[in-house]
Amino acid sequence: MTSVRLALTTLVVPDYDAGIAFCVDALGFDLIEDSDMGAGKRWVVVGGKDGARGGGRLLIAKAANDAQIAAIGNQTGGRVGFFAHTDDFAATQARLVDAGVQFQEQPRHEAYGTVAVFSDPFGNRWDLIEPKVLSQ
Repeated sequence: MTSVRLALTTLVVPDYDAGIAFCVDALGFDLIEDSDMGAGKRWVVVGGKDGARGGGRLLIAKAANDAQIAAIGNQTGGRVGFFAHTDDFAATQARLVDAGVQFQEQPRHEAYGTVAVFSDPFGNRWDLIEPKVLSQ
């Protein structure tokens, strides 16, 4: 049987370059592709540095109509919609704060690891997670 894997998730933003700035400069993702599609459209893909190991990728999409503009920052109805893993929570949180990211809570320790919610510049909610290392 063939398998299917999730390749991209769309992040709707007001401007391509603002989306790239947040994802690359603040989060530290790689800019994987930025291709001109004509008529002001671009195909912009960013992803974690572990992309070769199956890390997630985002398609940065500029809102093109009123419905898409209205969805910016609320793509998941106010829920956390994006999850970023790190192997050093404190260092990553400090880097994000230095980049202007606003955390909505203090870090907390859950069964799965250390986590805190932050918002991107567009209003979407993210979890920053340092997964708990499970003993084998």
